[in-house]
Amino acid sequence: MMLSSLASRRISPRRLTRNLLQWRATHSRAPLNAVSEQDLAHFTTILEPSSILSTLPPMALPATELDPFNQDWMGKYRGNASTVLKPKTTQQVSEIVKCCSEKRIGIVPQGGNTGLVGGSVPIKDEVVISLANMTQVRSFDPISGILIADAGCILQSLTDYITPHHHIMPLDLGAKGSCQIGGNVATNAGGLRLLRYGSLHGSVLGLEVVLPDGTILDQLTALRKDNTGYDLKQLFIGAEGTLGIITGVSILTPPAPQASNNVILALPHFDNVLPLYQVVKRELSEILSAFEFIDRTAYELAVKHGQGRALSDEDIEGASCFVLVETSGGRREHDEEKLNTLLENLMEGSLINTGVLSQSPAQFSSLWALREGVTEAVSKEGKAYKYDISVPLHTFKECVDATREHLRSKGLLQEGAVRHVLGYGHVGDGNLHLNVVADAYTQEIQDALEPFIYELVQSHRGSVSAEHGIGAMKTHALHYSKSDVSIAWMKKIKELFDPRGIMNPGKVLE
Repeated sequence: MMLSSLASRRISPRRLTRNLLQWRATHSRAPLNAVSEQDLAHFTTILEPSSILSTLPPMALPATELDPFNQDWMGKYRGNASTVLKPKTTQQVSEIVKCCSEKRIGIVPQGGNTGLVGGSVPIKDEVVISLANMTQVRSFDPISGILIADAGCILQSLTDYITPHHHIMPLDLGAKGSCQIGGNVATNAGGLRLLRYGSLHGSVLGLEVVLPDGTILDQLTALRKDNTGYDLKQLFIGAEGTLGIITGVSILTPPAPQASNNVILALPHFDNVLPLYQVVKRELSEILSAFEFIDRTAYELAVKHGQGRALSDEDIEGASCFVLVETSGGRREHDEEKLNTLLENLMEGSLINTGVLSQSPAQFSSLWALREGVTEAVSKEGKAYKYDISVPLHTFKECVDATREHLRSKGLLQEGAVRHVLGYGHVGDGNLHLNVVADAYTQEIQDALEPFIYELVQSHRGSVSAEHGIGAMKTHALHYSKSDVSIAWMKKIKELFDPRGIMNPGKVLE
């Protein structure tokens, strides 16, 4: 009775304003402290010298040694950390955090640093705690498929570990060769398998987390079902290290499909994508595992920068966009029969111009390399402004076109400014990657894009972050997707877990 009355209670604007003012007052405290030489000396009592990098005496490393930790891979975000700590155990993480809490030293947890919103690099001079040395697989049960591993395990390494046991990881990302499972969970990474296996909110069974005061929260369960009160782990999935540092992950891995196929289809119009999706879902049914959209510009950039050539010049003539379909099933003959029937029916209609079905493992990989290589191709082409948004499927092209025309109206779609505006993404879960490629990062382009894109997303009741997170990039844009009430309660949760404000400051919440 009390729960329903609380749930239905309306929060007045006056009370909400008071909550927000209390938050600002709490967080207008004195700035966080930088790491001192005395702090560095203390860290050497916790870690081996080889696990510490610092520009402070007595180490006095050149600042360039810390560049891989101080800036993101796009070169867009950069901090000024003097010290990087690389613990090997959860206990070491706990002792480090306990010290930072006492001294009010800001902490940036860092995995593979493959993010796109500046969430894993310092804003100022916080200490970086890299999980790169925490790489142990703690256990794997080949019967249940439950894997328990350190947070610093590389996603591809975990895939390689469980492959002989005929299982796969429930997520697959273009950065799988360098991203870490702890970072994947902290950002609630989506990726290419979400259509088939769902989000990490469903596949993560338990977590081990070091809280902002150094306490170790051990919820590293291997249970599929546990209905005993609040499911605390969900708070840390997608929190981007602002509530604690994930040090261990228990995750359910699905059985490996016995047969996988893929096909790339060339479409004459974007308007055909949704009818095609309906047909593909109906005809492939349970074996459909991915349905990826790539516009013509994204495809041509991927080809230009060596990500493969899926179709001949003749095949792409007249195509405005492309779709990559993947199937994963239990019997190759059954799956191929379904795919061939689908292609025959499509070729008789007007939804596609043509299609190419992979005929070998090498062709299968090359088709995926084209799709996964778009991100790298965009970065090779120029400086990328990346917007990872969720909008209704029918608005994908509208969002790309509207952004292009808006930049054109500002006189920015020209040589020396913006080169390309393109879109690609996961049709199966409504996730569009809207990319703007420019010659350089400039304030003029930034101001033209924001808040225009966020207002566009808001007009469609979408999300300003589908899978990349908020990081440092989108703290100011959170209100386009979250109500004032939601943000106020997020801030209360942050204050409860991290009253000293040391955990990944400046990320997610302003």
